[in-house]
Formats: sequence, structure tokens, C-alpha cells
Amino acid sequence: MVTAGRAYLDHNATTPARPEVVEAVAHALALPGNPSSVHGEGRAARGAMERAREQVATLVGAKASNVVFTSGGTEANVTVLSPGLMDCDGGRDCVRTPASLLLHSATEHACVREGHRFPAGAVEAIPVDENGVVDLGWLDERLARFVTENPGARALVSIHLANNETGVIQPVAEAAAIAHRHGALLHSDAVQAAGKIDIDIMALGADVLTLSAHKIGGPKGIGAIVFRTGALELADKPMRGGGQERGWRAGTENLAGIIGFGAAADIAREALATEAGRLGGLRERLEAGLLALSPETAIFGSSVPRLPNTSAFATPGLKAETLLIRLDLAGAALSSGSACSSGKVKRSHVLDAMKIDPAMSAGALRASLGWTTCEADIDLFLAAYGKLVAASTDRGTRAAA
Repeated sequence: MVTAGRAYLDHNATTPARPEVVEAVAHALALPGNPSSVHGEGRAARGAMERAREQVATLVGAKASNVVFTSGGTEANVTVLSPGLMDCDGGRDCVRTPASLLLHSATEHACVREGHRFPAGAVEAIPVDENGVVDLGWLDERLARFVTENPGARALVSIHLANNETGVIQPVAEAAAIAHRHGALLHSDAVQAAGKIDIDIMALGADVLTLSAHKIGGPKGIGAIVFRTGALELADKPMRGGGQERGWRAGTENLAGIIGFGAAADIAREALATEAGRLGGLRERLEAGLLALSPETAIFGSSVPRLPNTSAFATPGLKAETLLIRLDLAGAALSSGSACSSGKVKRSHVLDAMKIDPAMSAGALRASLGWTTCEADIDLFLAAYGKLVAASTDRGTRAAA
């Protein structure tokens, strides 16, 4: 539930659960059976879970049999970003060598940059340009050099489909083609892109995608790994002890979360065409308003394709930490470029990778829109931000006098 009189513009952090999802979760909680039980109640639970699996698969153009549920996007990423991820060519015996090099984009989420299971010396960051787009030429050259220097070795590449801070969309299909040409596998964190742009795992060519329900109006605490084919295997599964999820993740499934995820995936897929246009229009209203308040405001990544709901910006002379507090008091909820678990603002590694002036990035904010966002929310935020810009200008004028 979004509080009346407030503008919630932090959907990339979490999107409020849709009413239909809340209803689906409540129904699921009343199901008595364990999906692994063979009696009628267990079969009913299993059937509901498999319907949700199909819904999530359909959202990204995959087969339901290639979807594995996890506790969220972080667990999904940590699970697959392992040297033990192998291409088994559809057979029972994995014939490919485990990965000995991980290449990830410099602007990945912390759960990719820090949560992977590779030795520190076997990880390198793929540079990005001033808009935050990965350097495909660098990737091609690095993989070519790697296979030349390490005959028979294999790399794993991880490039998110869209950045959580700037919304910049990455050329994943082109990166996948480069990776495959050099015998590498490619993973893409699609957590922020799902439900905001059309995703077809087959067209992307990514070997594996990762998703999270609460970014699309589903419950918190449920995510998924989605494979392009059934040919991948993992030698070092972190959750062992049962046969659930085709042996990829042991433990009784989060049935209520899974069913809620499925409901959210259905809604997101059906609403995609209209929501993308609506949110894009609201973002244009927001960014035009920002530039009207201060033409010096920088909108990061605005010259390349972005998610329709995301705007990262900064106005000279304004600091993010102060802005967030004052905007919150005025009724507008946003995020800074990056926030740590303590709630303190820290410098954005994304903007650092884009070589943004530190003085400018210190004031970076992110507005991310979603299904609850309306024009009144944008206007409330712009009115509050305008007062802060005016106050900063007045201080600057007095200081110069």
C-alpha cells in the first residue's frame, strides 16, 4: 500500500505488491500440502507451483522446465556465478572445463561484483563508456587473448540487461554472440529489466538469466534462475540436501512466494506494452521538469536506450544525502545512486565507472517509477526539488555577494 500524500519513486528498490498478487499469496498460504508430497493436497500444491513456473518462464520466453526458484535475485546470481557452471551439451556427462575466468561489467550490482564464487585473481571488470554501456571491443579482445593463452580453458561473462541506477540497457545479445564465439558462457542479471522491456531469452542468446519477484510487483524473498536450454549443470550447488527444483536448490519450496511471483509475472507481461509507454511519458515529464528547474542538471545515460521508468540525475551544488532526507520530509521517496545496508549514502561505483565528476556524482539521485506512479507524484517531487534548488541558488548568491 502506497501512503496517501506521498510520492513513491523508488520502484527499482522494490515495487509495491499488486493487489492481485496479495490475493494470490493469501490463497497459496491456505494450501495445506507440501509440493513434494504424493497425496492429493501435495499434488494440488505442486500443480499451483508448476503453473507459476510456466508464468515466470513465459515472461522471458523460456521453457518452464528451465526455471529454478530461489530466495531472490541475489541467491540466483550467487548460485550461477561459479566456476562449476558447465555446459553439458544435453548429455549426462559434462564435457566442458569449469570456468577459470569471470568477466563482469564494471556497473554490476554488488551481488555480482562481490557475491560470485570465483577466486579474486580470476575476476576482471569489463569497462563501460561515459554512458555506462559495456565496451564490446574490450570483451572480444580479452576473451580472444584468454583462449589463446589458456588453450582448452573457458570463461564466464556476466552483463546485466539493464542497470539498476541509471536504467541503461546493455547490448546483451551482441555480448552473448562474442562470448559464444570464444567458447564462453554468458549470464545476464535481468532483475531490473523484467516487466519493463520485452525479454526473450532465446533472442538474447544468454545462457542463463536471473530474476526477482519484488521488482515486478510480486512478493519479496523469491527469485528465479532461468536457463536458455537444459544443457547447463552446476558442480557446486550451494543448497544441497534434497531433490527440489531438479536438484538445483534443496529445501521445501516457498509456495506462497512462487505463486505470487507467477501472478506478478502474468500481470507484468500483459501490461508491458501500455506500461512502458505510460512510464516513459512520466519520466519525460520528470526530466523536463528537472531541466526547467536547473539547466545544469545532468541526466545520466540519457543519450542511450534506458528503461522507461528510470532516471538518474544530479544538480550541481546539491548533495544526495541532504536531498534524500529533505525530499522524504516533503513526501517524496527516492534513492541515491547507491545505498549501503546502514542507510548511509556512498559514492556510486556505477557513476565512477562512467567517469562522472565526483563532485557531480555526490549529488546523484535515482527516481524509478512503477505501476502506482501518476502525474501527481511527479509534480509533488518537482515542487519539493524545486524548493531545494532555489534554496541552493540563494545560498550561492549570498556567498558570492
